[in-house]
Amino acid sequence: MDLLTIGDFGRAAGLSAKALRLYDELGLLRPAEVDRSSGYRLYAPAQLDRARLVARLRLVGMPLARIREVCEADPAERAGLVAAYWSQVDADHASRRGVVATLVLELETKEHAMTPTHHLHAHAAVRHGRGARDAQLDVVHAGSRVFAVADGFGASPAAAEAAVAAMTDLDAAPDGSPGTVLRERLARAFAAVADVAGDQDGTTLTALWLVGGQVHLGHVGDARGHRVRDGAVRALTRDHTSVQALVEEGRLTPDEARVHEHRALLNRALAPGTPADADVTRTDVRAGDRLVLTTDGVHAVLGPDLDALLSRDEDAETVAAAVAAAVEDAGAPDNYSVVVVDLAS
Repeated sequence: MDLLTIGDFGRAAGLSAKALRLYDELGLLRPAEVDRSSGYRLYAPAQLDRARLVARLRLVGMPLARIREVCEADPAERAGLVAAYWSQVDADHASRRGVVATLVLELETKEHAMTPTHHLHAHAAVRHGRGARDAQLDVVHAGSRVFAVADGFGASPAAAEAAVAAMTDLDAAPDGSPGTVLRERLARAFAAVADVAGDQDGTTLTALWLVGGQVHLGHVGDARGHRVRDGAVRALTRDHTSVQALVEEGRLTPDEARVHEHRALLNRALAPGTPADADVTRTDVRAGDRLVLTTDGVHAVLGPDLDALLSRDEDAETVAAAVAAAVEDAGAPDNYSVVVVDLAS
């Protein structure tokens, strides 16, 4: 029988070597053999079905104890056990929904009603590349007050173009509460994408809108917004993927997430059949801050190295060029876009 190393087995199963070692220690997924001299774990191809089941159950957030129960149950019982688990998850979410709605209302009423009146000047630099893809589906806007990136998927960039076009008139500072205005523009973006997108087409969208001493963010998908202040990089967005949500909840480890077969699967985007639900948030900004937008062709390729590039004490043009060069040096497997915005009084 040909046995697989832990690395080969993990890649085939969608599990990291670290996760496999943990599952061995817990008795959830023992190796078929351990080499006596090296201590290396070796796995049989016949174990892949169980390993893939574990990976998929981890993706939906099932605790390890319940995964063990499913794996050790008679095959005829497994579907019922999984369905019962998910029914309870649905019930738990329903019970929390009312609590969350009340809490959001309370917090919104406590926010200061006045928007700061002082204005900041923005200097933006953009780098935008096709990478190894056949076509460029990323779309970028860098105006005077609004900056946006959209990462399209499907056959054409039409969805990404429509999404970004819905945001560009924010440069003219339309009247109204910034949060309300931004939500209205996001609704326009969803409608515009629905008009042009085919069944397999869609896009992410992340937009930053400067209003006084605040930046308002509209975000759906896995492009990212960042703020750099005094050399420290803060994430302003969270990826809308099932895998990322489970990492934040502590149900998947970062190592598991990096190799998971569904790590790039969006659970929110502007696309037919996908929930039309964007995040709308805001945060303070001041002179000396740097705002950055990246599509996943940047941050998925550069990983933790990106922070060091964004926090460099150089101008926006130099930093944007350095990020693009690093992506190209790493092979640029995907379309990539980066917008670097330096703020001054």
